Amino acid sequence: MVSFLSRCRHPVRWSLPTAAGFFISLCMAGSLSLGQAQAAAVTPPDRPLPLEVSTGAIAPPSDKDIVRDPALFLPQAPQRVSRLVLRLSERKLYGYHGDREIVAYDVAIGRHEWETPTGAFTVFQQQPHPAWEHPFTGEVVPPGPDNPLGARWIGFWTDGTNAIGFHGTPDEHLIGEAVSHGCVRMRNADVIELYDLIELGIAVVVLP
Repeated sequence: MVSFLSRCRHPVRWSLPTAAGFFISLCMAGSLSLGQAQAAAVTPPDRPLPLEVSTGAIAPPSDKDIVRDPALFLPQAPQRVSRLVLRLSERKLYGYHGDREIVAYDVAIGRHEWETPTGAFTVFQQQPHPAWEHPFTGEVVPPGPDNPLGARWIGFWTDGTNAIGFHGTPDEHLIGEAVSHGCVRMRNADVIELYDLIELGIAVVVLP
């Protein structure tokens, strides 16, 4: 770092770093050019500045510095969802652990005259990579990228013949709309995540 005022009538102090790693302080009266200062800075002082070098052995870590539980460095498992709340007006599904919300997903819901039923239910069925049967023609669509149920099925309502649940979809651009026959469509990544956070028998509350 250089502190310099050109053509100064008072003493000027310079501090210039040199290649040897020490500093030279020059007090000069009158003006001092930058070239003169650089030339002077290459001349080392009579006595180099002392360097503090530790030659002692490195102390081993104390017990308090040693982490004895390697699990502290492992990723923590996500908390399980103990209750699901679907708010139809928001097109949102919320997952709770106790009273604390831990996940929330955008969803598509039942369209006019095929509304998603409201009330209190429980998850009674879980199926990965489900097949889908067309409710009118009986045609069965096998698991795959074109299956209307997507990657996972989570059933929470049934009349003994038909069922309604949360599931994936190949038409993720419709998430947020009222387009289904009563089921709750989710993005495939979301329903896969949710599937692993719940278990059979958890409560499902569907609100208007």
